[in-house]
Amino acid sequence: MKTERRPREAAPNALPGEERSLEASLRPQRLSDDEYINQDKVKEQLRVVIEAAKARGDPLEHVALYGPPGVGKTSLAYVIAHELDVPIRVTSGPAIERAADLAAILTNLEDGAVLFIDEIHRLPRVVEEVLYPAMEDFHLDIVLGKGPGARTLRLPLPKFTLVGATTRIGRLSAPLRDRFGARYRLDLLKSDALERVVRRAAGIMKVETDPAAAHEIARRARGTPRIANRWLKRVRDYAQVRHDGVITLAVAREALAALEVDDEGLDEEDRRLLRAIAEKFGGGPVGLETLAAAVSEEAETIEDVYEPFLLQEGYLKRTQRGRVATERAYSHLGLVPPKSATLWDGEP
Repeated sequence: MKTERRPREAAPNALPGEERSLEASLRPQRLSDDEYINQDKVKEQLRVVIEAAKARGDPLEHVALYGPPGVGKTSLAYVIAHELDVPIRVTSGPAIERAADLAAILTNLEDGAVLFIDEIHRLPRVVEEVLYPAMEDFHLDIVLGKGPGARTLRLPLPKFTLVGATTRIGRLSAPLRDRFGARYRLDLLKSDALERVVRRAAGIMKVETDPAAAHEIARRARGTPRIANRWLKRVRDYAQVRHDGVITLAVAREALAALEVDDEGLDEEDRRLLRAIAEKFGGGPVGLETLAAAVSEEAETIEDVYEPFLLQEGYLKRTQRGRVATERAYSHLGLVPPKSATLWDGEP
């Protein structure tokens, strides 16, 4: 009888025991619709390539996952490892500072393993170049010595599958991007899909949640499973401390109000960003770096964390001259657009 080999996890960030266990339990294990919710086109394509690779006995092609933060890229990497029934090693681009760091990781992989690199667009160039032969031919080229006497030592590597996740696929160099045989974009989820995420998480957490409350939490989760689970945990805490532990619609609304999450899912940081454009810059356009300085936030954080949802929901427009607050943003903030404001309906 074959013994099932479970993927071994190496979490990039240490969490307290109970929280770490909860995060692991909420993470989906399989591509089935009741586990990994939504992203149906991506799941269907992955099912085909995984099944084909397993039938041939070959490692899965290297996979690039891209899209906004929190939409399930890390979870999908774990799912891929579970579907292949292989170990998984987890790290991130910023954590691999030297070529020797990557070499140590690669030489310690098991045959067929999945290596997941989060924020792969932040790999140093010297490290990235070590990946090229590793991805193509499963070997490492090590240069010994310097000058005319230098020689190259080629070390074989176990066959592995690299899964790289990024919020910025365009930041990958062309040589690295082209070495990914499969590239999939993960999008923000609609409210009904997020409601299924909330109900699934509530069941795992064993917290009684009314359907209307699950809908309310999902509706305010900005299209992001990570945020949906975060709000659910905070509402659970609120229900436990201030009420009888049951998450009703009234409790959910009360808890989310305490968290300063409004009816449309915008939090205080979203409103501060929109208010800066509307009040400090007359509605825009304003450049990203200028806006970042005005709200004391990193430009990359604004672009990756806040903008995807604000753009999708029509609170913000991105033009060639900068960011512009829309009529919906003024209405949501309870502000009257100045006569000088340019309320864009589309790209110029």
